[in-house]
Amino acid sequence: MVGRGVKDGLRTTWELAKVIIPVYFLITVLKYTPLMDLMVKAFEPVTKLVGLPGEAALPIVIANLLTIYPAIPAIIAFPFTPKEITIISTMILLCHSLLVEGAIAKKAGTTAWKVVVLRICTALTAGIILNLVL
Repeated sequence: MVGRGVKDGLRTTWELAKVIIPVYFLITVLKYTPLMDLMVKAFEPVTKLVGLPGEAALPIVIANLLTIYPAIPAIIAFPFTPKEITIISTMILLCHSLLVEGAIAKKAGTTAWKVVVLRICTALTAGIILNLVL
């Protein structure tokens, strides 16, 4: 029983590491390219709205397009404060995997874009509120 738990734990660790390590490496390299500065400047007006630096857009966009797990190394790669991590994490919790969940919403019979817009607006609202109260 314990052996099976250890085996399952190691398997899960390996599966997460296969995503987290390459993303962390890619972000570390990206930080030294002009591409990162362009992205930061493009998203800064929105990130400032929720009290975050432009770099915070990277984990949020990654989570929106993919899933929560690749966003973890994107958060770790930057020196965010506890307040910023709380805002980023809450926004990601409310708004992630938009492509997949939009498709699921469509199959469920609702309009995908309405679900996506609602989730983005909910995440932004939560970010604004957290920025004000933290």
